[in-house]
Amino acid sequence: MSIRNKYQYNPKMRNLRIIAEIGQAHDGSFGLAHSYIDSLKNSGITDIKFQVHIADAESSKHEKFRKKFSLVDKTRYDYWKRIEFTEQQWSSLFQHCKKNNLRFVASPFSIKAVELLKKIGCKTFKIASGEVNNYLMIDKITKLKKEIILSSGLSNFGELDKCVKRIKKKNINLSVVQSTTEYPSKVENIGLNVIDEIRRRYRVPAGLSDHSGNKNTLLAATALGAELIEFHVTFDKNSYGPDSKSSIVVSEVKELIDGINYIKKCIFNPVNKSTNRINKKIKKLFSKTLAVNKDLFKGHKLMVDDLETKKPGNLGVSAENYKKVLGRKINKNLKRNSFLKSSDLI
Repeated sequence: MSIRNKYQYNPKMRNLRIIAEIGQAHDGSFGLAHSYIDSLKNSGITDIKFQVHIADAESSKHEKFRKKFSLVDKTRYDYWKRIEFTEQQWSSLFQHCKKNNLRFVASPFSIKAVELLKKIGCKTFKIASGEVNNYLMIDKITKLKKEIILSSGLSNFGELDKCVKRIKKKNINLSVVQSTTEYPSKVENIGLNVIDEIRRRYRVPAGLSDHSGNKNTLLAATALGAELIEFHVTFDKNSYGPDSKSSIVVSEVKELIDGINYIKKCIFNPVNKSTNRINKKIKKLFSKTLAVNKDLFKGHKLMVDDLETKKPGNLGVSAENYKKVLGRKINKNLKRNSFLKSSDLI
């Protein structure tokens, strides 16, 4: 079967879901975040997505910049801290989307962020690709029985299989999207072929979370039957921030021939998802290590409520192994935010 026939558009697919990700484009400006909602409300999108970063719960001084773009923030932690919103501000953004019949989608990056989103009434949680092995956080989300969109960018199929199985056990409304954690993504690495592989492998709605910043990528994904397409948005590709060059602007228009050539190139550059070779170098920057969220004394028996997960993922017990530490005692006093190591356990 030819690639063209294999990925033929299926007219029986449900209506396309179009998710515009504001992400960090607001750069910590509450007013700018609201302006993005106003600018997109009549564009025909169905969802607006944010990222909920709470520096103290998510990050540490060890987290390095993926891309050193900031002359303002000394560390990645400082950046997350500067762009944080309060619970009241998040609630306001949620209500603004609701008022304009736009679904509010959010990616939490800590347990504290999950709890905040629960409080404001978030109904759709996006699990970022760096969190696929963060079972502590994923289990917290599945207990809420809310819709989940799972991103595959930093994972191979072996890791995705485990995560999807874990979520499906809870009878959650799940979608899985192909993505490439490369900003901006090269056209040869987008992997539009993986959309159909995901759909057949997991029997769930499948789509594309795009970081190419190229409108033609989204047109191609739609032509191949994607049920979700997600893309970063910006008012200007020269705007301050890490994702501007990877984003779509309203005024971006391409000649039809460019679109045709771009779609052709996407179709005939299938990606081998089993190796995920592109992301090995930066994968550890997105993974998490277990940490304690309060001061604990020697002899304390660890419970799930004692734990948080922090970047990077190579400073102790991995977040995916959190159940292995539950019920075990610590052999010394641990300060709040300390990374948890195997040598700390009895």
